[in-house]
Amino acid sequence: MKIAVSGKGGVGKTTFSSLLIRTLNDDGRHVLAIDADPDANLASAIGIDKAETITPIAEMKDLIFERTEAKPGTIGGFFKLNPKVDDLPDALSVRFENIKLMRLGGVKKGGAGCICPESTLLKALVTHIVLIRDEVVVMDMEAGIEHLGRGTAQAVDKLLVVVEPGRRSIDTAEHIRHLAAEIHLKNMAVVGNKIRNQKDEDFLKKHLADFDYLGSLPYDDALIEADLAGTSPYDTASRTKEAVREMIAKL
Repeated sequence: MKIAVSGKGGVGKTTFSSLLIRTLNDDGRHVLAIDADPDANLASAIGIDKAETITPIAEMKDLIFERTEAKPGTIGGFFKLNPKVDDLPDALSVRFENIKLMRLGGVKKGGAGCICPESTLLKALVTHIVLIRDEVVVMDMEAGIEHLGRGTAQAVDKLLVVVEPGRRSIDTAEHIRHLAAEIHLKNMAVVGNKIRNQKDEDFLKKHLADFDYLGSLPYDDALIEADLAGTSPYDTASRTKEAVREMIAKL
């Protein structure tokens, strides 16, 4: 099962991803967790110690040079477009029980269309992870899907877009669907988060009527307290955990 999770910043995308990953782990699944959002910290949300010390792959200059034969930060010139990456998930991942986590990091030069060594290595790595690896894969993406290529996207079993009651969140979901359509990724669903009451859920279902609605996560102060304390939301007595388990059953 290969799952990509996206959504507007601040909607709780990384919190949902961590709950999904920890629940799958507790069910005995081997999970490869991919932190593809440079502005988030999936490792901390999962509960991995010293998460802030994990070096993103995009910043591993020696590795990038070794695999692509080009200096990171350069654009143009000659470098390998199909670098060796099959050993990286085991060599570079951080372990937590049945979970292996990789932090991709961001490519700061040239935007989403950057043809540069860092971007090439990351896309090759994601392609290998989605097409070849046999673990459950959960990718915490940016508010977009830039790490997914056309060939990779067709192997993603589900793109889950986390939304909260609000117009900007809905607009982001529509934008993500447009991006996904360009690479023929059609198997999408939305997950409502921070749902205070039935009115909130009805609002999302009304404005996202042509989306597959996977389920809702209730607004829970326990998650806010966990974030303030720097602990994993899974290690709290949160009502959201049962909701995530029900979504996994649907998936």
